[in-house]
Amino acid sequence: MADAILTLNAGSSSIKFALFARTATIPQQPELVGQIDGIGAAGGQCAHLKARDAGGRVLDDTDLMLEGPAESQHKSALNFLVDWLHGHEAGWRICGVGHRVVHGAQKFSQPVVLDAAMVGALRDFIPLAPLHQPHNLAGIDAMTAALPGIPQVACFDTAFHRSQPEVAQLFALPRAITAQGVRRYGFHGLSYEYIAEVLPQHLADDRAKGRVIVAHLGNGASMCAMKDLKSQASTMGFTAVDGLMMGSRTGNLDPGVLLYLMDYQKMDAKALTRLLYKESGLLGVSGISQDMRILLDSPAPEAREAVDLFCYRIVREIGSLTAALGGLDALVFTGGIGEHGAPVRAMICDRLGWLGLKLNSVANDANASKISTTDSKIDVCVIPTNEEWIIARHTAELIA
Repeated sequence: MADAILTLNAGSSSIKFALFARTATIPQQPELVGQIDGIGAAGGQCAHLKARDAGGRVLDDTDLMLEGPAESQHKSALNFLVDWLHGHEAGWRICGVGHRVVHGAQKFSQPVVLDAAMVGALRDFIPLAPLHQPHNLAGIDAMTAALPGIPQVACFDTAFHRSQPEVAQLFALPRAITAQGVRRYGFHGLSYEYIAEVLPQHLADDRAKGRVIVAHLGNGASMCAMKDLKSQASTMGFTAVDGLMMGSRTGNLDPGVLLYLMDYQKMDAKALTRLLYKESGLLGVSGISQDMRILLDSPAPEAREAVDLFCYRIVREIGSLTAALGGLDALVFTGGIGEHGAPVRAMICDRLGWLGLKLNSVANDANASKISTTDSKIDVCVIPTNEEWIIARHTAELIA
């Protein structure tokens, strides 16, 4: 049997997993990859597991019924995955499990091998990410029970941003409050870490290490300003609802709106949470869907307005991050929309001509890795992200 690293990304509505061969250099292509979608619907629903091998051959395409509240469904899905892995890991011996953990607060700026005390510390961070952290911890608990004695490693979405200047992490709040950990953390750090790792393969060294903005655009969306391949500022702050408009999240919002909704619409914390995370963004503005593909294909003016607002907010934030960097040398698109949404990239780049950015429309339509013209002052790249590989590599290094 050959040694392998298992990676797990347990979210609120999906669980992503991958199995990487543990070799001297962890390959970027996993031996097995899959996910369970459709977890957490009220009243239970038919969730779905799909997995494929390194060659793209479908290993399984299975429906599974998950009943009860969201927490119960999530636990059932993890138990199903553990049994499924035991039945499909022939030839591989799992020697370490790497977990995506959304929040490491100020305590964790690097991946760590978990013990009981560290898991306890991560539970203390639940108030900082109540919609994400519990699911990450459930994945850790499930794999610890299923694979006793096998090292479990936590890789944090916030860690990459700890290189930001202190001023970029502060809120203009009383020190007594910021001292309790209320500050800008930033997220999608594993995705940005991967882009920082591979960017020198796509751009000249002075450009890659220069002033770069990475746009991670998907159902969750954010941007990161980098210099010397390190985070300098991010659109996301204390929570993953800040910054850009997203699939069903508001992004940046005047706090006065929340006060108004509390005082005059009598909305409580639960109702506001549902509004901010589940009912807004592309879904709320369009009234049609949170899926960018559906909105781009729709003739409805509401769909067009949602897409326009999505792109407008990105352009606004690019201006802000460019100011933080003191200029811009390169713009990188990644994430589901960033990698595949050529019309979205075009709408964004067309509004950045004032920076000297020129888009190669043919390359953009082909989803090429370089989509700027040769005379553009700003290099524009499209680079698929690979958070799972980053997790696998960190896990292999820590358990070596």
